[in-house]
Amino acid sequence: MTTPDLPVTDAGWFRKGLSDGVGVPALLLMATMLGIGGLVRDIGFPAWAGTLSTLLIWAGPAQVILFGAVAAGAALAPTAFAIALSSARFLPMTVSILPLVRTPGQSLVRRLLAAHFVSMTTWVEGLRRLPGVPEAHRWAYFMGYAVTINVAGMLATHAGYYLYALVPKALAAAFLFTTPLFFSAAMVSAARHSWDWAALGFGFFVTPLVTPYLPPGVDFLLIGVVGGSIAFFIAKRRAGRGEGAP
Repeated sequence: MTTPDLPVTDAGWFRKGLSDGVGVPALLLMATMLGIGGLVRDIGFPAWAGTLSTLLIWAGPAQVILFGAVAAGAALAPTAFAIALSSARFLPMTVSILPLVRTPGQSLVRRLLAAHFVSMTTWVEGLRRLPGVPEAHRWAYFMGYAVTINVAGMLATHAGYYLYALVPKALAAAFLFTTPLFFSAAMVSAARHSWDWAALGFGFFVTPLVTPYLPPGVDFLLIGVVGGSIAFFIAKRRAGRGEGAP
């Protein structure tokens, strides 16, 4: 339900998404993308290639795979396959957030645009913010928020290309870890139920133990599916006992 302080049109909600995207999540993402820009410079690619990769790929690990593979002279097909595997973790994120963005009669183009802009940052922030947005305006709000985050990432990638020479390589590499750290902190702060903590705990403690034995690129996806399934069954069991479920 809207109030006099909230927008009443798609354009108004899009602008609100743009303004809400300016904040700590965008700054942390920019720190990560600075590292991508530095990587692009280090392997001798032009600045525009790194900036374009942020717009089109929109996934730091996949961008690292792309530029590393191309620099090593890897064939196109294996490179594309490795990028697809590394981005498989976005599938459950996209499946879980699109129902919040989708509205009756929404075109396929709009759904595909929303799916493209799903990232760790837009996913966790979208799950937190979208329930408070009127259903008819959620797509507009999400796109405004995602555009701000994506543009911030592109600007940081471009800037990182030129700033890379001014900072130690160890610091530039450390920039790549800021977004995963934010994502982890945001998930912990959002945990409210025992099943939330079960999923998070499984991921934190099991990942370093089993990752060396899982296929690269799908390890996080498999761990997430198992951990999420455990959390789901805990929630179902609690619901069966009348203790409530999300």
